[in-house]
Amino acid sequence: MNALTNTPVTGALDRLHRDAETSDLGLMEAMAKAFAAAPTGQAIADLLAEERADYRGVCQGLSGNFLSVSPAYGRFLYMTARACRARRIVEFGSSMGISSIYLASALRDNGGGRLIGSEIETSKVVRAQFHLGAAELGDLVEIREGDALETLADVSGPVDMLLLDGALSLYLPVLKLIEPHLVSGAPVLAENAFAEDYLDYVGDPRNGYLTLPLPIDRGRGNVYSVRVG
Repeated sequence: MNALTNTPVTGALDRLHRDAETSDLGLMEAMAKAFAAAPTGQAIADLLAEERADYRGVCQGLSGNFLSVSPAYGRFLYMTARACRARRIVEFGSSMGISSIYLASALRDNGGGRLIGSEIETSKVVRAQFHLGAAELGDLVEIREGDALETLADVSGPVDMLLLDGALSLYLPVLKLIEPHLVSGAPVLAENAFAEDYLDYVGDPRNGYLTLPLPIDRGRGNVYSVRVG
């Protein structure tokens, strides 16, 4: 038995994945049209430029969307946290709490710990906390409301694992913010890692990381790094 098989967790995840698929259908269709109308690289560059100009506004515009991890990626998050025996995990971009449930389940099975999340949208913080409570994992999670560059300035100790799944243009600034606290061997997972500055940084071994693309959810730009420096 593990936490992912507990009825409160499975019930919450099944419901949330269904809700996410329905909620984000229109957004996914719009993005597919945008990518079809322009080269993929240009569409991504346009998205990153919009974020860099006003990432708060972009996040606000997506406040009703889950933007969640897939079930397969969620299980990978759980497995990664179990494998590194994580006790303190930082999550940039908690959204509605689906990835948080997978990570907190791993902490439960690791014997306890703390997931420190950051979410800029108030409505998402409220919903994530509710969903974590329904999964009976709320005692392991602290979701800090606000800009991650401020809320994650103090993470209260060594970090065993980092998930980047928020504003794409902030991946490198958030990584550098958490980097002094990353333990040797800490996995750093980035969803939709399309920003060249981030990819260049974690792709250069001189910066203390080894990095590979993940085959899970191909096309979503999932990248896996390990802190080795």
